Amino acid sequence: MRPNRAAVAIALLLSFLSGISWGNDPFSQNEYAISLMEKGEGEKALELLLKAYSSYPYDQVLKRNLAEAYTIVGQRRMRENNYEAAATSFDQARELFPDTPRYYVFRGIALYFAKYADAAQNELERARAMGGDTPEILYYLARIQYDSGNLPQSLELLEKSIAMKGDFHAASGLAEKIRRELSVERSMDKGYSSRFVISYDAEVRSNLAGDILSALEDAYNSVGRDLSLFPSMRIPVILYTRKDFRTVTSGPDWSGGLYDGKIRLPVGGAEQLTDQLKGVLFHEYTHVVVQELTHGNCPTWLNEGLAELEGRKVFNPPLGALGKAAKSSAYLQFSRLEKGFTDLAAREAAMAYQQSYAMVNFMVSSYGWPKVTEILVNLGNGMAISEAMQRALADFGLDYEGVIAEWQAYMKREFGG
Repeated sequence: MRPNRAAVAIALLLSFLSGISWGNDPFSQNEYAISLMEKGEGEKALELLLKAYSSYPYDQVLKRNLAEAYTIVGQRRMRENNYEAAATSFDQARELFPDTPRYYVFRGIALYFAKYADAAQNELERARAMGGDTPEILYYLARIQYDSGNLPQSLELLEKSIAMKGDFHAASGLAEKIRRELSVERSMDKGYSSRFVISYDAEVRSNLAGDILSALEDAYNSVGRDLSLFPSMRIPVILYTRKDFRTVTSGPDWSGGLYDGKIRLPVGGAEQLTDQLKGVLFHEYTHVVVQELTHGNCPTWLNEGLAELEGRKVFNPPLGALGKAAKSSAYLQFSRLEKGFTDLAAREAAMAYQQSYAMVNFMVSSYGWPKVTEILVNLGNGMAISEAMQRALADFGLDYEGVIAEWQAYMKREFGG
């Protein structure tokens, strides 16, 4: 029997309308959003749940899932080093459930990495007051105290954290580091400037400590102009004897300083600020700015090359190792120089630093400070060095390998070989 055309048309229309209804139904959207969250597609899930929740703002299931979607998005932003955006996502989750401590913890951790220590401490203390101590809350409160130089308070919090979670290796490692530092720094004197707080051994003259603070203020302005960043937090600086420096840092004998969240310098029996020491100060301060721009996602050659470039504006020793290598193009592989230099022997370390400086100096001269800064910002957004350079230098038609090739051609023109 031939079907009735009108009946078929009505059936198709009803099917179409049913499909629309299904797509706009808040509870169907909720189910689909859950599947998206399970796949890690937090942004899409968030978009659907916001629509669903706007239709049924009193439904607790929709509300809870929306908070979870904000949390997933916040965690992804944390992985991308986008800490301020992550803090905003966690705050939106917290607004939905203001009595849930975990959202305060998440937001506190994000704010800590975004360098808002006071705000981070406030969030973590609120979570602590609401839900009690947890190993993670105590650990991040300890890190805040450590960064501000309150070592005994930091150690006390860490020991409580470890007592609650015996295999908390990050807390145990930091606690051991603090014990080493306290053995050396407990009796140190302190000095202050607008941007720095300095701790120094009794062997260091107070006038030298003052001159070092003044030089660091110069570095703050000079490096800040180049990289367009002026950090707002006060930066700890610690002056050691050479022996105590090795005790605290376990650094190589050739190391002239270290930045690990604090600027650490072995000044020994120095009595006055020489150009060489001032160059070291500019070098180590540059690491502060690079760390803030890249959130630690920076190949060592670029980090140390920038630090060398700034330090050599003050004190510029000969490039002996580089000159010899350039004659025969016997350079170190940049892929190798992306890792740390601390395991290198003194002679190879000298070459690593000089080659890194030469590369960065070439990049600044050829492409300009804004492009180099853009590379650092790209790294801070979680990009690998190859993508960060390709995006920043697209106007030049260059990528990572292209820059290396241009630098090598330049070195051949300058040094021959």
